[in-house]
Amino acid sequence: MGATERPTFTSDAKRRLYEYVERNGTVKRHKLLDVVSLSSDEFQSHLEELKADGYLQEEGGTLQIALEFGTVTKHELDGVEFVIRPGQQSDFDGLINTIRDVTSEETYIVAETIAEELLYDDTVTRHNAVRSRVFFVATVDGEVVGWTHLDLPQIEQMHGTAQQTVGVREAHRGHGIGSKLLSRGLEWAEANGYRKLYNSVPITNDRALEFLTHHGWDTEAIRRDHYAIDGDLVDEVMMAREL
Repeated sequence: MGATERPTFTSDAKRRLYEYVERNGTVKRHKLLDVVSLSSDEFQSHLEELKADGYLQEEGGTLQIALEFGTVTKHELDGVEFVIRPGQQSDFDGLINTIRDVTSEETYIVAETIAEELLYDDTVTRHNAVRSRVFFVATVDGEVVGWTHLDLPQIEQMHGTAQQTVGVREAHRGHGIGSKLLSRGLEWAEANGYRKLYNSVPITNDRALEFLTHHGWDTEAIRRDHYAIDGDLVDEVMMAREL
């Protein structure tokens, strides 16, 4: 199931199971059984059908919405081997720590907000009728060292646009990881019918602005005094990339 595709159901029971997981982000299997009025056999049958149809996925007894984000890719640049793959619930702590590592060094307000949203939702993937989000992560020796995130509004008038963020831990920069992550997000967005991506950065974050400009992003607007950072009013630079 693609991120913008809404599922169809052959029974009301399957719809209720799916929508409960969708509302809560992640749900333990035993918890889901407790809240639906189904026998154990019916529950098991409907759940397995939802998983087989590609609507739900299960990891260690935890259920979440299944979104198909693409395959795992391996890279070696400047002698550094890393993997880029779809983010999983098991990456939760690694994602939070990586985002906080990046935002502690450079002011990146949108990324800080994403970290807070993750903590509030307690789930990596989110997909509902209003908004969805997807993550790709970069790992070195199994450790999350970078991410790219796509915030995907589901409202019809905004379906063609999305917001992208990207970041790499300082210790792992200079090996092309950020460029590969950015490209992966762009490729996924284009393949899923998006026409434009946005990224909003404080004007004081020279590194991020140079990185995006180097990769073909344009400045569309500047919002004056949009952020209050360390007691100073700072402009927001709104960058965009046509697909």
